[in-house]
Amino acid sequence: MDPRAGRRFRSREWFADPQRSDMTALYLERFMNYGLTPDELRSGRPIIGIAQTGSDLSPCNRIHLDLARRVRDGIRDAGGIPMEFPVHPIFENCRRPSAALDRNLAYLGLVEILYGYPIDAVVLTTGCDKTTPAGIMASSTVDIPAIVLSGGPMLDGWHNGELVGSGTVIWRSRRQLAAGEIDEDEFMQRACSSAPSAGHCNTMGTASTMNAVAEALGLSLPGCAAIPAPYRERGQMAYETGRRIVGMAFEDLRPSRILTRESFLNALALVSVAGGSTNAQVHIMAMARHAGVELRPQDWTEHAYELPLLLNMQPAGQFLGERFFRAGGVPALMWELQQAGVLHGDCASVTGQTVAQNIEGREPTDREVIRPFDAPLMQKAGFLVLSGNLFDFGILKTSVISQRFRERYLSQPGREGVFEARAVVFDGADDYHARINDPALEVDEGCILVMRGAGPIGWPGSAEVVNMQPPDALIQRGILALPTLGDGRQSGTADSPSILNVSPESAVGGGLSWLQTGDVIRIDLHAGRCDALVPVDEIERRKRELPAPAVPPSQSPWEEMYRNHTGQLVDGATLEMALKYRRIAERTPRHNH
Repeated sequence: MDPRAGRRFRSREWFADPQRSDMTALYLERFMNYGLTPDELRSGRPIIGIAQTGSDLSPCNRIHLDLARRVRDGIRDAGGIPMEFPVHPIFENCRRPSAALDRNLAYLGLVEILYGYPIDAVVLTTGCDKTTPAGIMASSTVDIPAIVLSGGPMLDGWHNGELVGSGTVIWRSRRQLAAGEIDEDEFMQRACSSAPSAGHCNTMGTASTMNAVAEALGLSLPGCAAIPAPYRERGQMAYETGRRIVGMAFEDLRPSRILTRESFLNALALVSVAGGSTNAQVHIMAMARHAGVELRPQDWTEHAYELPLLLNMQPAGQFLGERFFRAGGVPALMWELQQAGVLHGDCASVTGQTVAQNIEGREPTDREVIRPFDAPLMQKAGFLVLSGNLFDFGILKTSVISQRFRERYLSQPGREGVFEARAVVFDGADDYHARINDPALEVDEGCILVMRGAGPIGWPGSAEVVNMQPPDALIQRGILALPTLGDGRQSGTADSPSILNVSPESAVGGGLSWLQTGDVIRIDLHAGRCDALVPVDEIERRKRELPAPAVPPSQSPWEEMYRNHTGQLVDGATLEMALKYRRIAERTPRHNH
């Protein structure tokens, strides 16, 4: 065995068990057919899995097909044995009815691979939104040493001399299309211009947010998240990640030794100052629960809402990923949090050092992109948690509340931060698209658009459909955004100030199930309340007499299984039956023959 080894690696139970030479021979035999040797597998060196999320079906992660070679180089040079394997693909833009179904499915598959095969440690390749939480959730369940290697954002997109950010340009251009300012050909050209290279979204959408979260949690090497996919530094980071995971295997540095309540609070703070995606709430809660860490929904308000917006990056700001990387990336943002005294710097990390040690001397180098803590883009820019008679939990991203929106809805003298609006209710996205321009709805600037049937059970999976735009007639009058509310999610690249992730959802009897078009909804940001101004006796009558909103039938075995076992967005939409399984690698699986 390697003289550095402080423990016997679990892979030796497959390849070097003196009590079962017959099983050792069986396990070894087929690995020989592509050129491995018995000496390698029986040497006592750690076997390092490379969880490959890149494929033609996952363009945002496809860069990992190349990066894996550099990971292998690093693993070999550090004394490990690399073994690359595929992970269930996830592609946010293209998966129907929702890529949210795939996070839990990829988690399940990865748990079985990491537990059932002779893998001592793993490199989690991430990129597209849900690949990051799926990998972290699985590594926490199994609890072998794990490190996150993100693939990095695309290069900045440009169109007619202006920055166009992936995703964000879609939501902004569809408003311009409705206003008659551009045609469909121009719409398509803008979308294509926003994707100029390999990599995931170049905005601070969910992909960039979740890879930044992995770094904030201490699960990536410092600086990993923001390196653009085509940059030479990305290949160098892949090599260093491969080297480091071997060291982590010898040190037995597992997720359970890194992930704590304090590290998750660091992640919440990072999301707030970065203007990150509202999907972070769902995924961070899921990761915390699988790690056995207590995280409360109200922690977003209590620990992160008061924080300012520091990162000037779309959709909440102006710039894109390349400029963020050159400004210092995630370490620079965390440096700002540390200087302000709101970072838990003593948290552990994959480097073997503390978070504070990792970010020493990482002051931002571009103050137009990363603002000082005392001169931010916006004060109190975190997520605000709301509740009321319509739901127990909903979340609002305050950093995308525009000045125009604030003046129209949140600045009435004597009632600042409070407004009332008439509900216009839609049963799913098809209903919205079919009826939003119907004059009979009489949608005006005094309305709030409500989407129901979009949650984990109702869709199923939960869909990014709450960022609804006003009817064309209002957009043509210059009203580009209405308040929106829903039991689904919205794209992390969207700039809509929506109340999202409403739990419980309408499909399980939440308050949106009895809400009707014409009801008045009152939102009080100071009190954190969202209530329909409907008498209690009328609410009870509706619950008794009105039919529940229709829920489409499951269309696949997995959809049915997902619905039977998945919780609400407030709790991370996890497979509830899976939460009891933790640190399962501590016990080696039974032999198969």
